[in-house]
Amino acid sequence: MNYETVFILTPVLSDAQMKEAVEKFNKVLADNGANIVNCEEWGMRKLAYPIQKKSTGFYTLVEFESEPEAVRKLETAFRRDERVLRFLTFRQDKYAAEYAAKRRSLKASKAEATQPVEAKED
Repeated sequence: MNYETVFILTPVLSDAQMKEAVEKFNKVLADNGANIVNCEEWGMRKLAYPIQKKSTGFYTLVEFESEPEAVRKLETAFRRDERVLRFLTFRQDKYAAEYAAKRRSLKASKAEATQPVEAKED
């Protein structure tokens, strides 16, 4: 089954600590047989309302394929980690999975278009 999870990490983390936390959660998924399709770090964003007296947080999106047991283990890891302010995981239906794939390919084509073209030497 296809799943998508978005989690918000506390803004007091350094860049290295934030990346380590994301890797930890990806490892939880991989250890439970999940196939990570896409991982996007959206960076520091303003929250809609304060959570634990914080007004910003590091947002991360992870799309993965797995069995429901891996989702339960991931959410347990989120609840046990004090760096996580909020998280939301949901199962994608076929339309959401198609949309996510289309969004990924569009993002990849935009990234290719913005990269500088190297000059060829003759």
